[in-house]
Amino acid sequence: MTIKAGDPLPDGKLSESAGWDDGSNCPLRPADVSVAAAVKNRKIAIFGLPGAFTPTCSAKHVPSYLSNRDKLMAKGVSEIWCVAVNDGYVMQAWGRQEKATGKIRMLGDGSGAWTKALGLELDLSGGGMGMRMKRFSMLVDDGVVKQVNVEGPGKFEVSDAETMLKQLG
Repeated sequence: MTIKAGDPLPDGKLSESAGWDDGSNCPLRPADVSVAAAVKNRKIAIFGLPGAFTPTCSAKHVPSYLSNRDKLMAKGVSEIWCVAVNDGYVMQAWGRQEKATGKIRMLGDGSGAWTKALGLELDLSGGGMGMRMKRFSMLVDDGVVKQVNVEGPGKFEVSDAETMLKQLG
């Protein structure tokens, strides 16, 4: 069943690298992030996408949230999360390339377990990408989903930051 407004956000473990080891030119070892602990008493804008370094995700989705970050924060958003079925190393490297470091939390759901708990799996096995996450955005306030915007296949129309800003009023 797909997550919907009014549902509690499922707990899970996501993976996040907190920085970069300039000596090895690699992301630092990722740490687990408890979703339940991270959303407690906070308003979080979450957007999910099929994968790091993919065309629409890199050219449109992340830039949408970067360019509207200050406006979202002015509307009471505490943090912005980008989540994909990738590991924390990949998400950190992608965040660095997108200049999102310190602005958007780049979180990996490497096993796809949290994606499944949300009911947002996307099977891209035919294209060689395996199980991924549908493109979506959601607003979560103190662990409760307030808004969910799930894109249709191949679309980028409702999960952008501009849509979320309109929904925040």
